[in-house]
Amino acid sequence: MPPLSPLVRSFVSHFGEMGSRWGINRTVGQIYALIFVSPRAVNADEIAEALAFSRSNVSMGLKELQSWRLVNLRHLPGDRREYFDAPTDAWEIFRTLAEQRRRREIEPTLTMLRAALLEQPATEDDRVAQERMRGMHDLIEMMTTWFDDVQRMDQKTLSQLMKMGSKVQRLLEFTGKVPARKGVSS
Repeated sequence: MPPLSPLVRSFVSHFGEMGSRWGINRTVGQIYALIFVSPRAVNADEIAEALAFSRSNVSMGLKELQSWRLVNLRHLPGDRREYFDAPTDAWEIFRTLAEQRRRREIEPTLTMLRAALLEQPATEDDRVAQERMRGMHDLIEMMTTWFDDVQRMDQKTLSQLMKMGSKVQRLLEFTGKVPARKGVSS
């Protein structure tokens, strides 16, 4: 693998910093970014060399990316090494990330909330707490139902829906139904 260009190095570095804000470590974010922008599938040794990471860090990062279904494992004819590439369609990546976050974060929260709502409150404070949990449960349930509907939409319909959202927002701002967003002119 040739040395990283300034353009690619900047992207990889930024993605590493953002990864830590998205719940993955910096190294995993950088590995993913390199694979994503690579014009061909790359192996772990190439990744380690390009990013100056230890081979063991790269291996652990690749396992994590595979568990998130963000990279694909490939074998090249006549080569025993494993190669990795990433989906290039931004919509597919978004859907995969959203589904994985749901599975890892939202569903366990819903399970805990459902169990808490089945409990008989022992005190008035417990009753108040449970009522607040019910509100959180109902909102998350509504959002997951909406998410399921969105996941079934094709890319064109989803794109149109998203564009419609900004038009609806401007209409509501114009009619005074919601306050105008700061720094955004109509």
